[in-house]
Formats: sequence, structure tokens, C-alpha cells
Amino acid sequence: MIADENNSQKPSIRDVKITIWTFPRFIVMFLIRVYQKTISPALPANTCRFYPTCSHYAYQAVLRYGIWKGGYLSIHRLIRCNPFNEGGYDPVP
Repeated sequence: MIADENNSQKPSIRDVKITIWTFPRFIVMFLIRVYQKTISPALPANTCRFYPTCSHYAYQAVLRYGIWKGGYLSIHRLIRCNPFNEGGYDPVP
């Protein structure tokens, strides 16, 4: 039951209608998916400091908040991804 409740709260791409205002969001999300499918597999495994990974975090942030706020959250997350940060579980707020 709890897993079903958590899954129902996650935003889904099917829930967002494509309009002139949401189309740029889909372009950014498409570019993130291209990165995840092409460049990310070529990187060494288990190098991510955070869970979810930065690309998944960016995808979720842009889906939930749009390009501006989601982009800000994604850039802030990328800045924190460095050897001086211990990482850990860091979900999209």
C-alpha cells in the first residue's frame, strides 16, 4: 500500500499536456534523456555521490517545476557534486 501511495505522488510525463508553454520543458527533458542513454553509460560505474543521480534529479526537477526553477535546482545540485561533499540521498524538494 505504501509503495502505491508514493508512486501516485510522483509526477508523470503523461500528466503534463504539451502546449506552447510546456513544449520547452519537453525539449530539455529530451536532452537529458539523450545524455542518459548515450553519454552516461560510457562513464565509469558507481561514481555518483548522490542518489538519485544528477541527471535523474535534473529530469525530475524540470518535470515538476519547469525549466527555470528546475534548471536552478539542477545547477545547484551539480555545483554540490564535488569531492568535498559526502553526497547521499538528496531527492527533489
